[in-house]
Amino acid sequence: MPDFSYTAIDPNGRQKTGRMAGDSNDAVRSKLRKRDLYVVDVQVAQGVDDQTKPSLFGRKKLNVKELTLFTRQLSSLVQVTPLEEALRTIGSQNEKAHVRDRIGSVHNGVLEGQRLAEAMRREPNSFPPLYRAMISAGESSGTLPDIAERLASLLERQAEMRGKLISALAYPIILALVSLLVVALLMIAVVPKVVEQFDDVNQQLPLVTRVVIGISDFLANWYWALAAGLVILALIGWRALKEPEIKYRFDGFLLRLPFFGRLLRDLHAARLARTLSTMVASRLPILEGLRLTAGTIGNSVLRKASDDMIEAIRGGGSLSKALKNVGVFPPMLVYLTASGEASGQLDDMLARAADYLEREFDNFSSTALSLLEPLIIVAMGGVVAVVILAILLPILQLQNLAGL
Repeated sequence: MPDFSYTAIDPNGRQKTGRMAGDSNDAVRSKLRKRDLYVVDVQVAQGVDDQTKPSLFGRKKLNVKELTLFTRQLSSLVQVTPLEEALRTIGSQNEKAHVRDRIGSVHNGVLEGQRLAEAMRREPNSFPPLYRAMISAGESSGTLPDIAERLASLLERQAEMRGKLISALAYPIILALVSLLVVALLMIAVVPKVVEQFDDVNQQLPLVTRVVIGISDFLANWYWALAAGLVILALIGWRALKEPEIKYRFDGFLLRLPFFGRLLRDLHAARLARTLSTMVASRLPILEGLRLTAGTIGNSVLRKASDDMIEAIRGGGSLSKALKNVGVFPPMLVYLTASGEASGQLDDMLARAADYLEREFDNFSSTALSLLEPLIIVAMGGVVAVVILAILLPILQLQNLAGL
């Protein structure tokens, strides 16, 4: 079914443009007239629409930042303008072609008479199920502006926490990689040049020097084998993680790590508390929120915990008891959830729990980094000191022999 671009005038005298699929020009005109639109022009859309354009990498979706900005703009505009006009305004003002196309697809769905949540199903990669469920709840209850506002705040908080996690891990990882690179260059390029000066010496070199020379020779001659081995091990590990049982054990190991595991648990707990708080405030069922959230969790241990919570609540249990039984969430989250259920203020208590967990995440990551960075620097300094010592000891030994 071909696409047609149209220009029409609504009953209020405003011009509307868009695309609509139809069997023919007359069929599209008939659809437009049924919506009380005065048809100015209808013609076959020029070119191939991005929705059907073949691409090696598939259609480009809205990223987290673009989705957050769209939601914030939508929450502001739907309070003062009709939904169709709000979507048209947001799409037309964006500078990125793929964003205009994704929003334009949703806009066309709304023009065809679909609800906003249904129109967003056209772009499932850009608008995830949890997002669409909350939009649907807002449309059903007539509180779409409020729901969109809560969604925008939720996405902004999640983006903020994700940025903090990346910041917490990026610096020590980069520092460690640079340290390894510096040591590798010393061992491969510098040490062999210096050691050549000791080839004609008929004295046994110190043990430290012999060890460093041995490592240097291995790296200089077999670096390609070492790199190939690391690549092969990485591929084997990637393939092994495709097996559910192995991935479950590996994810459990990650959660037990002293630093990284704590970061993962706190980040997941804060994200879950913030999401459930938003959904409860939006009058959405907790079970639906847990079900939709569970599908987005990458860690299989945490995903299984969410699935166990769903089964416990479906069997008649409370949210706080389900959180306690799975044993992976901080006690403060369990306590505040129980208090919220008892007082009838579950959304407020979950929001307080999310605030607390986010503060704990900030404090813990800051403290851990303040200890981790010096440890990496000291370790690098120790390795460099050993290399320098291995070079200086033979020189001192030669000077002592010359003095004799």
